[in-house]
Amino acid sequence: MGIFKENPFGHVLFLKKWLIRILGMVTHARYKQFNKLEIEGSQVIRDLPQTKVLFVSNHQTYFADVVAMFHVFNASLSGREDNISNLGYLWNPKLNLYYVAAAETMKKSLLTKVLAYAGSISVERTWRSEGKDVNRQVKMSDISNIGTALDDGWVITFPQGTTTPWKPLRKGTAHIIKKYKPIVVPVVIDGFRRSFDKKGLRIKKKGILQSMHIKEPLDIDYENESTESIIEKLEYAIEQHPSFLKVIPEKELLAYEEENKMRKWRQNN
Repeated sequence: MGIFKENPFGHVLFLKKWLIRILGMVTHARYKQFNKLEIEGSQVIRDLPQTKVLFVSNHQTYFADVVAMFHVFNASLSGREDNISNLGYLWNPKLNLYYVAAAETMKKSLLTKVLAYAGSISVERTWRSEGKDVNRQVKMSDISNIGTALDDGWVITFPQGTTTPWKPLRKGTAHIIKKYKPIVVPVVIDGFRRSFDKKGLRIKKKGILQSMHIKEPLDIDYENESTESIIEKLEYAIEQHPSFLKVIPEKELLAYEEENKMRKWRQNN
C-alpha cells in the first residue's frame, strides 16, 4: 500500500496527514496570536499508550474545542511542554486520533465534511435531530465504530452532547467505558465560548484567555462500577457536576442563561 495505506475507516493516511497539516497551519493563530491558550498536562499526554485512550471533555463550541486538542496533543507528543509554539509538530501528526461528532453536523457543508475526514466518528444523536427533540435507539454500528477507533488509537468525546454547560452526561459514554475498558482521561476547557461563535469557526472576540487542563487518567473499576457511578465520576472530573454551579459567579450564570435564550429564539425564527 505504501503512502496510500488506509486506516480502519477508509481514510488514506497520506491525504489525512496533509489535511491535518493544512488545518493546523490555518487555525494556529486562533490559539496563539488572536487569543492565548493556557495548557496544563502535556506530560499526561506523553505518558499514554498509543491506543485504547478515551478523552472525555466538556464542550463549548462545535469545532474549536477539538481542533485545539489536535494542536495540544500533537505538540505534547513532539516534546512541547504546555505550549503549541513552533508548528513543526504538525509535520508528523498523530493520525489515529478521532473525535465523536453528530452525523448531521458533519454533513452540513464542505468544510464540515473536510473536518470529518480529519478524524470524526459520526454518530446519530438519540435525543435531538435537526433542532427538534427525538427519542430513538442507539445505533449499534455507532458504538462498534467507537470501539474500532479505540482499538486503533485515541478518541475524544463530549459526553454532554451539547455546548450548553452543566447539562447531564449521556449514559452511553459510561456503557462505552465498561464495554471497551479504555484509559479515561478527563479534559477541562474554558474560554472557547467567549472567543468563538457556537460553531467554533468564527472568532467572536480577541484577547481571550483560553485554557485546557488535561488531567490524570481516572481510576475506574470496569467490571463492578455502575454506569451511574462512572457518570458521576466523569461529571466531577470535567467539572460539570451540578455542585459546581454553587461556585460560579451569578453574573456568569446570568450571561449563560441569556445566551441560551438568544439561541432558542434564533432556532425558532
